[in-house]
Amino acid sequence: MPTLNLPSTAAVRVLKAAGVEFVAHVYDYVERGGTRHSAEALGVDEHRVVKTLVMESRGREGKPQPLLVLMHGDREVSTRELARQIGAREVAPATAAAVEKHTGYVPGGVSPFGTRRSLPTYVEASILSLPITSPGVPRVSMPKPLATRACRRFNWKSFMKQLPGPD
Repeated sequence: MPTLNLPSTAAVRVLKAAGVEFVAHVYDYVERGGTRHSAEALGVDEHRVVKTLVMESRGREGKPQPLLVLMHGDREVSTRELARQIGAREVAPATAAAVEKHTGYVPGGVSPFGTRRSLPTYVEASILSLPITSPGVPRVSMPKPLATRACRRFNWKSFMKQLPGPD
């Protein structure tokens, strides 16, 4: 890892403790800039930028269960298809308060690493075929083999197929 003066965030600590190699990228944060801004700042296609979405699923018991979804920056998640694939009655985006409660991060800066508690994490399958860049905290990138190993190490589940566009 290059010698950057990285803040000691939960994500950085978890990645280092797990021995996962990553490259940190430093660029200016833009409020509501999203993955488009990250892609422009890094000079990569937005499809390679991976966003971390906090969702809540509901089963028959009705109590919301938090989960993370990693998706290409230029794609949206069909909550209906996701619910079908994971066997939930429904899936919906978490509120800002729920995002902070479950992850310890603020909306727009969620990392799949170092969340407040361990959450089921689902990765869109085609992400694993690309070198990826994540704008979360920290802004990290992993070459394809490292991303695949990170998914195994953190026990992330991949979708069986590409999820279609929004509902």
